[in-house]
Amino acid sequence: MTASTHIDFQKVRLAFIGGGNMASAILGGLIRQGIAPKQVVVIEPFADTAAKLQTEFGVEVHAAASAHSAASAALNHADLVVWAVKPQVFKEAALPVAAFTQKALHLSVAAGIRSESIARWLQTDRVVRSMPNTPALVGQGMTGLFSRAGVSATDKQLVEQVLKSTGEWLWVKQESDLDVVTALSGSGPAYVFYFLEAMTEAGVQMGLSQGQAYHLAKATFGGATHLARQSTDSPEVLRQRVTSKGGTTFAALTSMADDHVKEAFVKAMLAAQKRAAELGDEFGKD
Repeated sequence: MTASTHIDFQKVRLAFIGGGNMASAILGGLIRQGIAPKQVVVIEPFADTAAKLQTEFGVEVHAAASAHSAASAALNHADLVVWAVKPQVFKEAALPVAAFTQKALHLSVAAGIRSESIARWLQTDRVVRSMPNTPALVGQGMTGLFSRAGVSATDKQLVEQVLKSTGEWLWVKQESDLDVVTALSGSGPAYVFYFLEAMTEAGVQMGLSQGQAYHLAKATFGGATHLARQSTDSPEVLRQRVTSKGGTTFAALTSMADDHVKEAFVKAMLAAQKRAAELGDEFGKD
């Protein structure tokens, strides 16, 4: 890629290392944006996943890259390499690929692997580390992004174009902030599902069927989130508007306050942030 601010997306050559759910979500979005399958190569060792990618997207898939292979030739010409491998095998996957991809921009969607480690293994500073979440699978994701010093404005634009169909994104200035992103939005869908479980269980205990209770819980979460997105008011103000003193909402919130639910929730997210930092230490070892 050149330093120009204009990107001809139809000429961008892409490589994916790993073809699992997140890679499929990104790849599917790229195809919908008009990327031709011939612009993409995927390295995926699992035969079933490889076959699914070929059938669904018509892209070129290889089990591995090695000297003089078709995969290495394709990687040599890649403008962007998307790393969608499990954290524990990142280094093992990166070392043999480094020789073919040093001219490429690298985007990692692997949890826990710090950009310093990625840059060292791939011998390039053009590395963007991301923290997506699972709603990206339905185009409603939230992705935190951090770029190393070697990443240009045009590189960032290319990353944004690639992630466009997965949802929203947010650039952070410090890589340590990605641990916060992990705790807040990366793990966040699980918190929502946890509360949906609790609300559904409560509905059943109060006499509704599970289907009825779950439908009410999902619709309530979706509607409240949409209202918050449309409003300029803080969540505190929005909460106060539906809380009449002495009413039903007041009774529920008072019960939660007595049980220190908010404090427990904050404590849980701090635990997630701490674990995210620990994983970076573990997976970044040589």
